[in-house]
Amino acid sequence: MKISGTGSVLPKKVVTNDMLSEFLDTSDAWIYPRTGVKSRHVISDERLEEMAIEAARKALEDASMQASELDFIICSNVVNEYITPQLSCIIQGGIGANCPCIDINCACAGFIYALHLAESFYKAGSVKNVLIVCAEEPTRMTDWTDRRTCVLFGDGAGAAVLTPGDNIKGFSLSAASATDKLYQYRTLQPTPYITKQEQDVPLQMKGQDVFKFAVKASSSDITKVLREQGVSPDEVDHFLLHQANLRIIQTIESFLEQPAYKFPVNIEDHGNSSSSCCPILLDECRRQGRFKPGDKIVISAFGAGFVSGAVLLEW
Repeated sequence: MKISGTGSVLPKKVVTNDMLSEFLDTSDAWIYPRTGVKSRHVISDERLEEMAIEAARKALEDASMQASELDFIICSNVVNEYITPQLSCIIQGGIGANCPCIDINCACAGFIYALHLAESFYKAGSVKNVLIVCAEEPTRMTDWTDRRTCVLFGDGAGAAVLTPGDNIKGFSLSAASATDKLYQYRTLQPTPYITKQEQDVPLQMKGQDVFKFAVKASSSDITKVLREQGVSPDEVDHFLLHQANLRIIQTIESFLEQPAYKFPVNIEDHGNSSSSCCPILLDECRRQGRFKPGDKIVISAFGAGFVSGAVLLEW
């Protein structure tokens, strides 16, 4: 398959580090050097499903495609206000499509896992046109009195339309169970029979463990997919990495021995928007005219689970 259209949407509310310091024991001088984040877009009066629908419409418009032409919709989402129906069904109705749809939760690596699913469906001969939407609101997962986590995240939605082609060259996916490193619990509805102890726990993160995993997994995934496709890092024009932490990105740059200009970033004014990071960055780079036909692009992401993945594609 190939990517024929992209779209993205950010909430209108921008929260700066200085604004956070009004109610947190923190400052821009503490946050920025540790994360690379100066501001982030945070949902206020928007609804995530409406943002997802708008991002999908933008991607369809960019691909010059009608929703009725879609054969499948894949939505990547960690959490939203709906337990059921699935977010992809809401998007399907919102854009006027009539195809099957599915939600996946692969944390921050969701866009790459969705691309892999779409490519697999295509190779099986069951689809022609696929819409991927990544819609996330991680700012609703964190404890806003915990300066270690809430300063990291922003909200957003990104989408991509896939059509027949030979531009997706290869994947590397991985998973390593480490549920104690990055997690969130929420209580379910009570029953008369529940005797186990339950509690709501906001997003918890062991930062150093996540940092080490992210660098190791991303570097390994990128190295593997490039080796299998016979491509050297020097031949790659753009590395689009999950926007979790600027120091992680810089460490991977160093490992691959590649110049910083190959690694576009938007973390400074976006923060970490989970699986929507990569399609938002992809859309912004495309609309800025950074890609030219034939460019080799690597997209890499990592997240809770731990799961990670990388894809090599040709623009």
